[in-house]
Amino acid sequence: MSSDEVRDAVAEPVAGGTVRHGPGVTANRAFPTDSYPSHLDPFVLFERFDIDPDQGFPMHPHQGFEIVTYMLDGGMDHEDSLGVEHTAYEDEAMHIVTGGGIEHSEFAADGEACNGLQLWVNLPRDQKEADPTYTDTDSEALPTEELDGATVTTVVGTGSPIDPVTRMEYLDVRVTDAWTWSFPDEWAGFLYGVAGEGTVDGSRFGEGDVLPVAGSRDVELRTDGSLRAVAVSGRPHGEPIQQQGPFVF
Repeated sequence: MSSDEVRDAVAEPVAGGTVRHGPGVTANRAFPTDSYPSHLDPFVLFERFDIDPDQGFPMHPHQGFEIVTYMLDGGMDHEDSLGVEHTAYEDEAMHIVTGGGIEHSEFAADGEACNGLQLWVNLPRDQKEADPTYTDTDSEALPTEELDGATVTTVVGTGSPIDPVTRMEYLDVRVTDAWTWSFPDEWAGFLYGVAGEGTVDGSRFGEGDVLPVAGSRDVELRTDGSLRAVAVSGRPHGEPIQQQGPFVF
């Protein structure tokens, strides 16, 4: 979807849609949904997942995109065909370049439930068959800046050890008063409400809401209490996003 199409499609926040992935796994999906049925170049999908104790996704394949998983609560066990075994906890991130193909599993850790955020990012055509890679980071390695009115943690971007193929920025923002978001004119992105409530450019915005945004626009988040959101932006590839289940061609 082009920047002009993003502007025309959504002017105010819309609610995410419920997705049931199987026993013990549900998600609130920002896009694609009935309310916002498109991908958002370079982004394929974004959702907040909830996994019940001892539940999750058995070993399954992926191909043709990048995955950024950011944990909000609890822990998630990850294993993959590269031989990686890792448990990510609150405010920790994992990054996978699926490239030409990788298999992995994801389960709630320690006999307890977990929830987090997962972003799929399209790979450009010339990287679709790249060797798969895996990276993770703990919360202490993610840069955090205290501003007047907000605390901003960079999950992906300047100073983060997560280094995606696609040029992008992923911010975890805890607003206590006001914060203004902007990104390069040629980029596209979205805001997603994680907790609390407030407004975005004067429109009500809260948990589970999403606002797709194109460049050349400053976006202001405000709250009288507290509001946590993620702000994700990236440079479009300008290539069709063709998703078939766990594969992006």
